[in-house]
Amino acid sequence: MTVPAFNTVTWFQVGTDAPEEARRFYGDVFGWKFALDPYSDGYDLVTYPGADMPSGGISHEPDASRNHAMFLVLVEDVEAVCDQTVKSGGKVAMPPLSNGNGLEFAYLQDPSGNTFGVFTPPAP
Repeated sequence: MTVPAFNTVTWFQVGTDAPEEARRFYGDVFGWKFALDPYSDGYDLVTYPGADMPSGGISHEPDASRNHAMFLVLVEDVEAVCDQTVKSGGKVAMPPLSNGNGLEFAYLQDPSGNTFGVFTPPAP
């Protein structure tokens, strides 16, 4: 398996208050496959046809006001990127968090208010 380069877009997330409809839609349109994330409640992992590993996720949101689509960038140090974002005129929309397997992530905003994410995978 090839590890993607740091500072590249390597994950996407679709947040929806209708996860069943999102799975049906994206499955019908693109042939995506879905599996529940064993480390996060309310999150489906998305795998492309022919791929061995997931490339994105469907986040189950409590209501339509939190629906979203975003990209996430693989980084070496989530906290350092949060600090650099603020220094460069952006904002930290959600401070760094870790899930059950050690993945660390944060949501940021660029100076125009576009939200994106950064993450560091769990240690091997």
